[in-house]
Amino acid sequence: MNPFKSVFTFLSVILFSVASFAQPSIIKSRTTDLYKNLEFKMPVVKEPVIPSNSVSIVDFGAVSGGQDLCTEAFSKAIDALSVKGGGRVVIPRGTWLTGPITLKSNIELHAEPGALVLFSPDKNLYSLVNTNFEGFNTFRCSSPVNGRNLVNIAITGKGVFDGSGDAWRAVKKEKLTESQWKKLVASGGLLSENGKTWYPSEQFRAGEKIAEMNVPRQLKTKEEFEKIRDFLRPVMISLVSCKKVLIDGPTFQNSPAWCIHPLLCEDLTVRNTTVKNPWYSQNGDGIDIESCKNSIVHDSNFDVGDDAICIKSGKDKEGRDRGIPNENLVIKNCIVYHGHGGVTVGSEMSGGVRNMHVSNCTFIGTDVGLRFKSNRGRGGVVENIFISNIEMINIPAQAISFDLFYGGKSASEALDEGAAKNDQAIRVASEETPQFKNISIRDVNCKGALQAILLQGLPEMNLKNIQLENIRMESNIGLTCTDADGVKIKNLTLVTKKRPAMDFKNCVNVDLDGLTIPGEAIPVLRISGAKTDKFYLQNSGFKDVKKQMVIEDEVPVKAITLL
Repeated sequence: MNPFKSVFTFLSVILFSVASFAQPSIIKSRTTDLYKNLEFKMPVVKEPVIPSNSVSIVDFGAVSGGQDLCTEAFSKAIDALSVKGGGRVVIPRGTWLTGPITLKSNIELHAEPGALVLFSPDKNLYSLVNTNFEGFNTFRCSSPVNGRNLVNIAITGKGVFDGSGDAWRAVKKEKLTESQWKKLVASGGLLSENGKTWYPSEQFRAGEKIAEMNVPRQLKTKEEFEKIRDFLRPVMISLVSCKKVLIDGPTFQNSPAWCIHPLLCEDLTVRNTTVKNPWYSQNGDGIDIESCKNSIVHDSNFDVGDDAICIKSGKDKEGRDRGIPNENLVIKNCIVYHGHGGVTVGSEMSGGVRNMHVSNCTFIGTDVGLRFKSNRGRGGVVENIFISNIEMINIPAQAISFDLFYGGKSASEALDEGAAKNDQAIRVASEETPQFKNISIRDVNCKGALQAILLQGLPEMNLKNIQLENIRMESNIGLTCTDADGVKIKNLTLVTKKRPAMDFKNCVNVDLDGLTIPGEAIPVLRISGAKTDKFYLQNSGFKDVKKQMVIEDEVPVKAITLL
């Protein structure tokens, strides 16, 4: 035997053994990092354990090419594994046309690189099911991927799942170029009476006329809903009351409505995942985590037509009656491109949201970066939210927004229509009054926004204990804060065009420490409102307080203290 070859073989074995031994520790270290520096006690999210059994959909008659319907092959593969206690359903490279895929416990759906799962645009394949959408219990078409009351489920691999959403959605003319609009209209369907919206069918148009936020509330029976089936767009992935859920690796695109919707789930992990929807897609959210417990979303990318990473817990009375908050949630290392909001809480938050950590995320061109929204009638409490290390650029509306007068439109749409006049009359606080409190946002940079920060509470229920620290924003408009109690701002830099750079109205217990407003334009700060009190300002860098500050006449004497 060649001695050099023997030595090489020996060293190779040693190196392989070292690599094999080292790899698990690297993975463990990475997982451990996700739980570092959390501000609340976060349980380690349990991942599914899938049996080692494995089958290919080809073994059950699936034919690639996108012409033959493979629904039965998917169903048979899942059933065959389920009988054995579970396992991996392999989707090999190819284009696989299918109807809905219903998961079972202990099943992993694994799409290999080059696999394209194309969900059929034939709406007759998607039967009506009793489900929940936009915070309401209602009927919708069954989701392309769905599961209910399951344990140990996973969707993995580098393949692509396409929801054929263009066959389901209406499109607004303003969101397309002239040539795109002409092509769409020529494809079929019909237009709204004003010619500004394209509908895929008459059923869709009829459904929209009677719907409230996409849900026809006055319809009660399944037979009534059948008459507007085309309007009842499903979310692409619906997982209801499931435990130990993993989504790792795939790309999901072109969903009919929301893309990923875990509802009432426990132990949810989403990582290395990409969600893509056309920017014109109505309700084309990325992921809507609703009334879930112990969730982690990390190292994923979103480019969508509505809010990207959305946190919800039901809507109005139905959400309050359910009474299940969204709690214990970590979001790390995510990138959001187009979207109405980068990370959004609400507006369906009637069951409450608590214990949420967001860090090391980047928002590139989202309408709003960090978006908190609700309105009177919701109720619910959002509390113990911790956000840090956020980078933003080219934000068309607000970089940070708290809007308790949310009217159902995107921030850009609301701006285009002009500022709505909020009802500032004080109402009696009740279970229908939303509360946002104990929220910390620090170490945030934004280069380019219409407005840096909007803090808008309710007169009867102020925003409570909002902390902003180490914030640097470049924007046209600076900070506006109305009806807030306990705002602490430390080390804030606002590079703004419009003056005043900061505008406070009816705010109490405000502590401004460390303020940098470059430029010579004045005034820098305006304070108004008869309810203003306990307003402390220090390290402001003001050279001429009388010129740089405007204090309106209604502000009580001694409400403001310069330290």
